[in-house]
Amino acid sequence: MQRLNIDLGERSYEILIGPGIRRRAGEFLKAVFKPSRIVIITHPSINELYGAEVAENFAAQGWTTDIIEIPEGESSKSLTQAEKLYDHLLELNCDRKSVLVALGGGVIGDLVGFIAATYQRGIPFVQMPTTLLSQVDSSVGGKTAVNHPKGKNMIGAFYQPLLVVADLETLATLPVREYRAGLAEIVKYGVISDAKFFEFLETRHKDILNLDHDCLSHIIETSCAIKAEVVEKDERESHYRMILNFGHTLGHVVESLTGYTRYIHGEAVAIGMVRAAELSVTMKRCSAEIPTRLKNLLLKLGLPVEMPDLDTSAVIESLYHDKKTMNHKIKFILVKEIGSIEIVDQVSEGEILAIL
Repeated sequence: MQRLNIDLGERSYEILIGPGIRRRAGEFLKAVFKPSRIVIITHPSINELYGAEVAENFAAQGWTTDIIEIPEGESSKSLTQAEKLYDHLLELNCDRKSVLVALGGGVIGDLVGFIAATYQRGIPFVQMPTTLLSQVDSSVGGKTAVNHPKGKNMIGAFYQPLLVVADLETLATLPVREYRAGLAEIVKYGVISDAKFFEFLETRHKDILNLDHDCLSHIIETSCAIKAEVVEKDERESHYRMILNFGHTLGHVVESLTGYTRYIHGEAVAIGMVRAAELSVTMKRCSAEIPTRLKNLLLKLGLPVEMPDLDTSAVIESLYHDKKTMNHKIKFILVKEIGSIEIVDQVSEGEILAIL
């Protein structure tokens, strides 16, 4: 088992990475906190696979443990679903020492984190990510949110978990499409921070697609370490942490304008990364080789790279709702070279339209 520490003073916590560790989550939690009760929140399919064994280990520590199921899909990241969960927690008489456990992917992690941040002004929670995307990205760093019809993750809070328990065995039951979508975030880390890591992904893409255990351990640990370093420097995204949004500016627009049903998050990010790299070329920030290498790697990993046919005026309007946009200026994360990016404070509508 690998241990990574997120150093945020009194909000510090560990990321645990390894095979089979979901069955020891109660032991890990006992070392850092004593709950009054445990509430596991998950999807029905995840509950069927892992719910009983995870709950069993929490119960073995002497804690009353309940499981709440919510529907699959991005549409569950809503204020309507949040209200239903508040009702459940009140019915269970949950107090400020109750611990919520987010067992699932990014939707579960974001929603449960938001509930934990807001129920009784904040209660503890544990991230148990079961998808590749959530293990390398959404479970780490304390971003929690629900969606609004006008934009993804528009309602939320920065709220750190007590612990992250990432079990590599859960990736074996992940649908192929979900697994590949998670690889987009891993590619992102190579682009923004580590050229050698990007080269590793290029040379070992077949092993990665075949779920080679050594490759998985390496790419997940490396991705989490990069994100941990960024979060430690800028926990609340005042500036530097925005580099983690590479590919997300247009990616979120693609998700939103297709109703969160056509693409899953990593697929939209893949499309957004290619467009951001092409924008970098048109703005003379990098060479034409960069988007070509990026596109080739994403295609080898089975990810989409082409923009869907969207109304360009709707795209521009949606960009003005992006959380990075301030004073009506659209920000983009652009590439200088593989392993090095920059935050550009103002990109014109004309420059954006040119790469659409």
